[in-house]
Amino acid sequence: MSGQRNEGNQGALWPAPLRGKNPVTARVLIPGSKSVTNRALVLAALADSPSILRRPLISRDTTLMKNGLVAMGIGATDELVNGEHQWHISPGSLTGPAFVDVGNAGTVMRFLPPVAALAKGIISFDGDPRSHERPLAPVIRALEELGVEIDHQQRYCLPLVVNGVGELRGGEIDIDASVSSQFLSALLLIGPATLKGITARHIGGALPSMPHIEMTVAMLRDFGAEVEVDLERNIWRVHPSRLHGQDLVIEPDLSNAAPFLSIAMICGGSITIGDWPTPTTQPGDQLRSILATMGADISLNDQGLTLIGTGTIHGIDIDLHDVGELTPALAALAALADSPSHLRGIGHLRLHETDRLAALTREINALGGNVTEEETALHITPAPLHGGIFHTYDDHRLATAGAVIGLTTPGIEVENIATTSKTLPDFPGLWSSLIA
Repeated sequence: MSGQRNEGNQGALWPAPLRGKNPVTARVLIPGSKSVTNRALVLAALADSPSILRRPLISRDTTLMKNGLVAMGIGATDELVNGEHQWHISPGSLTGPAFVDVGNAGTVMRFLPPVAALAKGIISFDGDPRSHERPLAPVIRALEELGVEIDHQQRYCLPLVVNGVGELRGGEIDIDASVSSQFLSALLLIGPATLKGITARHIGGALPSMPHIEMTVAMLRDFGAEVEVDLERNIWRVHPSRLHGQDLVIEPDLSNAAPFLSIAMICGGSITIGDWPTPTTQPGDQLRSILATMGADISLNDQGLTLIGTGTIHGIDIDLHDVGELTPALAALAALADSPSHLRGIGHLRLHETDRLAALTREINALGGNVTEEETALHITPAPLHGGIFHTYDDHRLATAGAVIGLTTPGIEVENIATTSKTLPDFPGLWSSLIA
C-alpha cells in the first residue's frame, strides 16, 4: 500500500465521539463542492471578465488551486458577506516564472499544468511526497503531443516544469483516462483558450466517474463554451471561444454528505442536509438511491434532503465505478450492516490519496472486521468490532470513515483527523456538535 501508517505520531489521535443507538435529529449545511469550486476557479481564470464564486469550499485543495492560479498572474480576493465567503476572480495574463504547490490534490496536479501550457514562461510544479506517486503521465503526454515543452526528467510525474510560449494551438488528442477522469477534464477545461480547440478521444478501459466528466462539460457550457459530446465514440470536442465571467453559487459537496447521513443510518433518527441541489451533476447525488437500498427513508424538498434511519443497515451489492469517492463511507456502513456487502468496480481507488482498498481492508479488519480485498472490489461481512486506532494514511475520506465506525464502536481513535481539512473545514467540530 502506498500510504504509510504514522506509527510514530500516535499522539495526534482523535477520540471518535460515541453515540450508540440514540436517535439523532439534526440539520447540517455541508461546505461547497471541491470539484465544482476547483473547476470554477480554472474557468474563471480563463474568462474574459471577472467572476464571483459564492460559498466556495475553503479547504486545503481549493486554496492550493487558487494560490496556483494567483502565482501565474490571476487576481483573487476573498470577501465575507453576511457570514458567507465570496471569491472574486480577475483574469490576467498567465506568466512565469512561477511555482505551484499542488499539495496532494488530484485536481490541482492535473488541471494546472494544462493551464500553465497557456502561459508565457517557466511554471514549476511540486507537492507532497505522495503526489510524486500519483498518476500524471496521460496529461503530460497529451500536452507534449500538443507541442508543450515539459521537463519531468523522463519520469512522467511530479515534480515537473512547464515552459509555455503564451499560447497553445490545441487540436486532436488521444488520452487514456481509465485511471482518472481528471485527465480528460484537464484537457477539456483549457479547450476554449486554445487556438484550434481540443478534440479529446478517450482510449483504454471504462472511464471512471463519468458524472465528473458531465460536470466539466456542464460548467464549460455555463461559462459560454461550445462543447460537443459523442459518447458512442468516446470523443469530446471543445471549440475555441471566449469564456465569460460568472456570478456562481457553489453547490454543497454531496460526497461529503455521506458521513453525516451515516449518523442517522447507524444511530437512528433523521439528518437533513440543507440546500441539496437538484438537478446536479455531482456523483454524490447517488447517495439518495444507495442509502435507500441500505434501509433509509429519503425525501427531498426545498429545505434539503432528509434521511430517516432505523439504526438497522442492510448490506448492498453495488458497482461504484462512477461514484468511487463514496466507497470509504459505504464501507464503514457495510461493516455495521446486518448482511454482507460487495463494493465493486473500485480498482481506481488504489491510486488516490492512498490505496483506499488496501487501507480500508487493513483498518476495518484490525478492529475485528471481516473484509476481503480483490483487485477491484471489497467484500465486507459484518462482524463485531472493537476499539483501536484507525489509521488514515493522510486520506481525508479514511478519516471520516473512522468517525462513522466510531459512532457505535467504543474506543475508536482516528489518526490525524486534521487531514479532513482537505475538503471539510473543521470536520471534528461539526461532527462533535451533531453527535453530542
